[in-house]
Amino acid sequence: MSSERPAVSSQALSPQPLSPEERAGHVAVERAMAELRSGRAVLLEHGEARALVLGAEAIDTESAARLAAVAPLRARLALPAPRLTHLGLPRTQPGTIALPGIAPARVETLALQVDARIDAPVSGAEPLDAGALELLRLALVLPAAVVAPVETGTPPSDALRVSLCDVLAHRGRQARSLRIVGRAPVPLDGAPKTEFVVFRGGEGLRDQVAVVVGTPDLSRPVPVRLHSACLTGDLFGSLKCDCGDQLRDTVARMAAGAGGILLYLDQEGRGNGIANKMRAYKLQSEGMDTYDADEVLGFGLDQRRFDFAAQMLRMLGVEKVELHTNNPEKIAALKAAGLTVAAEARVLGRPTQENVRYLAAKRDRAGHHIDFDALAARISE
Repeated sequence: MSSERPAVSSQALSPQPLSPEERAGHVAVERAMAELRSGRAVLLEHGEARALVLGAEAIDTESAARLAAVAPLRARLALPAPRLTHLGLPRTQPGTIALPGIAPARVETLALQVDARIDAPVSGAEPLDAGALELLRLALVLPAAVVAPVETGTPPSDALRVSLCDVLAHRGRQARSLRIVGRAPVPLDGAPKTEFVVFRGGEGLRDQVAVVVGTPDLSRPVPVRLHSACLTGDLFGSLKCDCGDQLRDTVARMAAGAGGILLYLDQEGRGNGIANKMRAYKLQSEGMDTYDADEVLGFGLDQRRFDFAAQMLRMLGVEKVELHTNNPEKIAALKAAGLTVAAEARVLGRPTQENVRYLAAKRDRAGHHIDFDALAARISE
């Protein structure tokens, strides 16, 4: 390889600093996410409107009584469109169901049970309802929110306060504030010249990693894969998916060629989080496909966003890519972010008896470019 080849750099693009007001809002949202994951309510504000918000999976007798005392006969359950559709009311937008008494058993039924059905009229979601669902998605918990409106003049709550505008701006601010916090050579089996570059920010609740294989030439389209973390497939070799094979095969392909960059992104379960992924796996074991299982839990086809991945690549000096993926959403996302997708390469995993239905669902329902003839040829090999 030529020593004059442009090197992957940490200085190609600096993070965009947040203003003091943005930073304060950003911190408030991160704290609110931690509160919700711990089963504590937060106070969501939008103009004069305020409401205590708690995830449906955290509702018990004690918390239900506290919320009911704040909003007697006015609390509601906010549910996303996929969950309402599963409950028998096809929707494209979230909606709410009145909770005059906040009965925990009813909340659990409407939010989580597979055979539940709508038991009351559904109203359109207000801004606070939509914000509550987004906050729960950011926290990687079940997207079903108990919303208890707080009247003006009500004694202040000790719950953490967060504004709707900060919740809605959080993902974009995460992408803007990405920064490199560590990098080091990490020789891999079959790819001895590899560097790991760790970024703070982006999606999920942990750091993101760029795995730089070899010395990719930045003056040409760089082989790139956006790989969402899959604990079961990447680490334990689950037969239910092809993620681990895609991960290792892509690194091997890059090492055998002119190098490349694999972004290892904290987006477990298509952005749903590991707990919800296991809930979906349980439903799949009972006969559902991967997307039907996610609909039961209130998720659409894919919750992931990749604008921050484009930012990571720019910070490494990459502007043109040869994208290794089967997912058209990843291709569209990098193009929308302003990167040049000069070429595409498909990534074949290992077909198994356990994952063939999963692969077919990705092809047929999400438009993934999966060639089953090529998979069959791989089995014969």
